[in-house]
Amino acid sequence: MSRQPTTRGGARRPPAGGGGPTATGGGGPTATGGGTGQAAKGRLPVVAVVVGLALLLAVVAVVVTRSSGSNGGAASGTAQPGVEQTRPVQVSGTPLPQFDGTASTDPAVGATAPELRGASFDGSPVTIASDGKPKAVMFITHWCPHCRREVPVVERWLQGGGLPSGVELYSVSTSVSPQGPNYPPSAWLAKVGWTVPVLADDSRSTAASAYGLTSFPYFVLVDGKGKVVARTSGELDPSALGTLMAKVKPAG
Repeated sequence: MSRQPTTRGGARRPPAGGGGPTATGGGGPTATGGGTGQAAKGRLPVVAVVVGLALLLAVVAVVVTRSSGSNGGAASGTAQPGVEQTRPVQVSGTPLPQFDGTASTDPAVGATAPELRGASFDGSPVTIASDGKPKAVMFITHWCPHCRREVPVVERWLQGGGLPSGVELYSVSTSVSPQGPNYPPSAWLAKVGWTVPVLADDSRSTAASAYGLTSFPYFVLVDGKGKVVARTSGELDPSALGTLMAKVKPAG
């Protein structure tokens, strides 16, 4: 088996039960009321300090929100009516073993890839199944910085005619977290001009689990007979994308 293309890092999948990175919040300082006598004389300065601190926290919140929104997507974006960030997914077949990029061989190679039936963000049906056509399936998530860098690279590569003739490319939006950065994924992908069909995974990341995802971005290549040809994760440059896609061929 040939070696996997060189990658440039990837984000680990969050633990089971969580859709993405979590943030713990902290409350602001609390002020306790004063009594009478000498304590009452200091009440006005205390009020002024609290008001000033509240204004400062408000300014910081605005700066943080703007910063997160500029990091590769629309963190404060809104979805159009009828658009859902997760959709029900049906899986048929045996799940693939979890991917281990450090292993010398991949036990999934040669196995039949599970079939995925679901929908895109707008409800349009999307099916990733064995139909005689080789496929590449790219798993992405909105909060992953590697995915936010890789998606534009892949789109430019596609526009330049990089995808081999006869090979279909699908993407799966998974591990969605409303609390994570760059939410919602539908707005992010629309903003970057993503032209690849998108299957919206469900809230439990069922599709990702069926394909053995362990980190992002994640690529699974399937030949025309529905057999797994290769898997890899991390950022791929155009040269590595070409090397990876050359592994899939139509059914003979």
